[in-house]
Amino acid sequence: MLEIRHLKTLHALREADSLVDAADRLHLTQSALSHQFKELEERMGMPLFVRKTKPVRFTSAGLRLLQLADATLPLLRGAERDIARLAGGTAGRLHMAIECHSCFQWLMPTIDQFRDAWPEVELDLASGFSFAPLPALARGDLDLVVTSDPLELAGITYVPLFTYEAMLAVANQHRLASKAYIVPEDLLSETLITYPVERDRLDIFTRFLEPADIEPAQVRTSELTVMMMQLVASGRGVCGMPHWALHEYSSRGYVKAKRLGDKGLFATLYAGIRADMLDAPYMRDFLLTAKDTSFSTLDGVSAVR
Repeated sequence: MLEIRHLKTLHALREADSLVDAADRLHLTQSALSHQFKELEERMGMPLFVRKTKPVRFTSAGLRLLQLADATLPLLRGAERDIARLAGGTAGRLHMAIECHSCFQWLMPTIDQFRDAWPEVELDLASGFSFAPLPALARGDLDLVVTSDPLELAGITYVPLFTYEAMLAVANQHRLASKAYIVPEDLLSETLITYPVERDRLDIFTRFLEPADIEPAQVRTSELTVMMMQLVASGRGVCGMPHWALHEYSSRGYVKAKRLGDKGLFATLYAGIRADMLDAPYMRDFLLTAKDTSFSTLDGVSAVR
């Protein structure tokens, strides 16, 4: 009666907290996912969760199946890894760099899981802020680069990890705190706080301010997210950053998160990989683990459509 896909959909619904987000994670339409739940409930002869509740409330039957999913899915993933080892490719190298100051929040748990699963793989992580990681990837010095700014390079493939929204952090009492959304002209008199990277790698410049020919009154930089939030909270500037990085501070009331533009400013984070590495079993598993970890730990990210 039960199939693995049923356990995966229930698990995704619990992690996502809504049918829309669960469908995103499973790369299904909401209609297809609803149909799948209806079919499963008909098989079980009872409802598995209460509709139109947030967070989702599961029935006793749904909770029992979630227990089964929690016990079964890790075993399935482990078996798949063991089979991949048997098929070869258990040893190798995975040297990576990141072009994202706020990526450590989900990347470090990913690396911890990966090390346990692939102990024979030589793993190394470098910050890509002091050198150009994508050319290093093309040369073969690196095997993977996490970036939101893919460059067309021979032999490099970009695998989308997730889509996120870039937002603006402002102090709770700031004049912009009550606005429904921010327009470029709002930043004419503001100090904009950014990470210390080139402007052409910052979405708030390339996709928000520069198209409107707007320059903020002042730009200052900081390498640490927590320091940037302290500056914002004390009224010494505003700061653009991914929603997942900002959520930790806005959810506690330290600062306010404001949408950039009436429709929001969205971007995609990619894993740049050398083409010869794409089929390595441990590389495929790392990408799956990275996606699973980001969806389970980050607020406001979605699957790339």
